[in-house]
Amino acid sequence: MGPDTLGPLVGMVAMMIPIVAIWTRHQRRMMQMKLDSTAQVSAEKAAQYVSRVDELEDRLRVLERIVTDKGYDVATQIEALRDTRRVDAQLEAPSPKGRI
Repeated sequence: MGPDTLGPLVGMVAMMIPIVAIWTRHQRRMMQMKLDSTAQVSAEKAAQYVSRVDELEDRLRVLERIVTDKGYDVATQIEALRDTRRVDAQLEAPSPKGRI
């Protein structure tokens, strides 16, 4: 490299510095915009989850009230369902061989 090529090379490097600075600033802005949009989506999802949890808590309170209500006999209801299943199973069972 002689003095003839060193001058233009320094000029080219001097011209590239602002271009690299602009590109770097652009990349930072793009990354910030991406982070902002991700944060906004996360906040919206969190709000939806909070809303859903509130709904589920309300439903749970209603179920607790139903189960603890003295007029509601859960055990009797469960046994009635079991009896119904036994009857259905017996009706669906194939008849033993040898019987007509």
